Amino acid sequence: MRIGLTGGIASGKSTVSRMLREKGVFVSDADEAARAVVEPGEPALAAIAAAFGEGVLQPDGRLDRPALGRIVFGQPDKLRQLEGILHPAIRRHMQAEMEQAERERPERLVVADIPLLYETGQDAAYDGVLVVYVPADVQLERLIKRSGMDETEARRRIGLQLDLEEKKRRADWVIDNGGSEQETLRQAERFLAERGIS
Repeated sequence: MRIGLTGGIASGKSTVSRMLREKGVFVSDADEAARAVVEPGEPALAAIAAAFGEGVLQPDGRLDRPALGRIVFGQPDKLRQLEGILHPAIRRHMQAEMEQAERERPERLVVADIPLLYETGQDAAYDGVLVVYVPADVQLERLIKRSGMDETEARRRIGLQLDLEEKKRRADWVIDNGGSEQETLRQAERFLAERGIS
């Protein structure tokens, strides 16, 4: 069974992802995949250099993220061009990881941790979606505390994603991370127990 895991910025999705891994669930992480596909020798890195110039590479051949950021920042066309290279590469990487995990242990629960699952229309690719939810005031407070952003910037960042209430409404399963970590762990364990995983 393949499940999509998502949430909102500062909702605690990474915490739940870690809990699932600690219980033996295979988790394919979109953020980890995004780093892997731009390693030296990867086709996506070559495509980025071809599209944006050798100036986006460091002397050792690694991606110079700040240099690339300066090119695409505030330029929607260039950002779309970059996403057109990265998103398919990330999806292929995750697909290969999940297929490998299923070959090794067909009975294993496989989870894809994708921050923008709904926003990128990937929810239909999974048997169900697990959303990590927090109330809006808790999300805002945690983001400000974690990042040091002011309230205006934090609200802007939250507004870039689909509203968490809407994600909760669409979800097949919800873990409410508005309380303590122990309460979140209990919900994660209950979710796994319902799938026959202790």
